[in-house]
Amino acid sequence: MNNLSRYWIAFSTIITKEFLRFIRIWVQTVLPPAITTILYYVIFGTLIGERIGEMDGFRYIDFIVPGLILMAVITNSYSNVVSSFYSSKFQKHVEELLIAPVPHWVILAGYVGGGVARGVVVGIAVTGVSVFFTDLNIHNYAWTLLVFVLTSILFALGGFINAVFAKSFDDISIVPTFVLTPLTYLGGVFYSIQMLPEFWQSVSLANPILYMVNAFRYGLLGVSDIGMGLAISIILLFILGLSSFALHLLRKGVGIKT
Repeated sequence: MNNLSRYWIAFSTIITKEFLRFIRIWVQTVLPPAITTILYYVIFGTLIGERIGEMDGFRYIDFIVPGLILMAVITNSYSNVVSSFYSSKFQKHVEELLIAPVPHWVILAGYVGGGVARGVVVGIAVTGVSVFFTDLNIHNYAWTLLVFVLTSILFALGGFINAVFAKSFDDISIVPTFVLTPLTYLGGVFYSIQMLPEFWQSVSLANPILYMVNAFRYGLLGVSDIGMGLAISIILLFILGLSSFALHLLRKGVGIKT
């Protein structure tokens, strides 16, 4: 068996395990984001949205669709990897992966692929729910899919790094609670940054999630507060940085080797 075949078997085994892990309990992993999105549409889109009126030429409920879909993708891509890899550490079977005759990038790709799979499944579920509340006309299918997948990859990598450093189950909830959630809500999901004073517009530009939400909104609606070249560059830069850091941690055995 050549190296390529061995690597493919390892990658497909990890990603299949990750997929089955969350799909077996879809009532806990896929259904809650869909229900949460329905509540957002009813409360923010319908009740509050009627008072707000249009935003960037769209009904408010249509304007928030891209952000709500991407918010579900971000949360689930991240949480799938952080919980799965930390469980592997906790149960001590991650060591079997590290001594297997496969490079670290295959292990990382497998876990990230599992996070992307959950992000895609949840994203499809949330998009399906959105159809019942909004007129979903996709402006650019290719761009929408590109941003969707890249964002999922980025936060799956973030979840992996969180899991590497986590020393307890409490540690895997710190970043989503105190970092990820605030950045997501302040990332232009529910508003255009053009509504903010100039100072706060400048502050908002330091939030990486703002670029992802606006890039995705452009794909769906064709409007954005951010230039698309800058947005995609920021996303790719973060992916490159996080993947390099994650591989470095694996090679050093940080949080794994004692």
